[in-house]
Amino acid sequence: MTSDAHLNTLGEFLKARRAELSPRTVGLPDTGGPRRVVGLRREEVALLAGISVDYYTRLEQGRIQPSASVLATLAHVLHLGNEQRDHLFELAGRQRERHRRQATQKAQPQLRRLLDGLSATPGVVIGRRMDILAWNPLAAALVTDFAKVPAKKRNYVRILFTDPAMRTLYADWSAVARECVSHLRVLAANHPDDPRLTSLVGELSVQDKDFGQWWGRGHHMASRNTGTQRFRHPVAGELALDWDTLTCSTDPGQQLVVWTAEPGTPSYDGLRALAGWAAGRPGEFTADRVS
Repeated sequence: MTSDAHLNTLGEFLKARRAELSPRTVGLPDTGGPRRVVGLRREEVALLAGISVDYYTRLEQGRIQPSASVLATLAHVLHLGNEQRDHLFELAGRQRERHRRQATQKAQPQLRRLLDGLSATPGVVIGRRMDILAWNPLAAALVTDFAKVPAKKRNYVRILFTDPAMRTLYADWSAVARECVSHLRVLAANHPDDPRLTSLVGELSVQDKDFGQWWGRGHHMASRNTGTQRFRHPVAGELALDWDTLTCSTDPGQQLVVWTAEPGTPSYDGLRALAGWAAGRPGEFTADRVS
């Protein structure tokens, strides 16, 4: 257990560092108007770090000892260099874990082959941060043309919250979005030192009020691998599609997600019609071939 003096020094260090940063530096909107504090507010740091304002306030007051995962998140949010990170962990009496940089994730060949064979079934490969690693033409026709989304922003949760069309595409967008937030929370808990996950949470917390509220409440929903989603598609009309996931055995951080419909139902006919429509415009909806 670290001493009270160290925790007080930790609090002073956090206050000094946030005073050095501007909202623009950390991706927050800067209105240009007068601010009552120099640098970032406590509320802004807490929002970016995905912790409560009360918890962060107690940190700055030297009243609690943070976990290593919280320290790693704060180090990323406050843009600390290596020496500053080491100092932060030392003040908190925590051991800083060293992680090797993760290689860029690419869709496994066997999942790509499965996608190639799904001509009448929409399918996407989702990675460890819910990045879209690959997709087939029918998935592009059903959800969005992923090829038009920059590779660094090709993330299912980001698209769900930042593309206005998603709120009308999903008949119950709120339920789908809440479930994604819950799943993202599980990922963040399992990988607390992943800077890209931290950045994604911070970005969406700032950009979208719903995401910020749901993330801040800290509610967990049971993680599911199957379910039903209802679509209001501009071409295929009303669709009720069952979704299922297949976890890759060679890389458990990848999952193949597919949408299907019961044969003989209006949704099945609508999906077949959408497949025909997409096939008639091959230049408009093209599957990803190079990650």
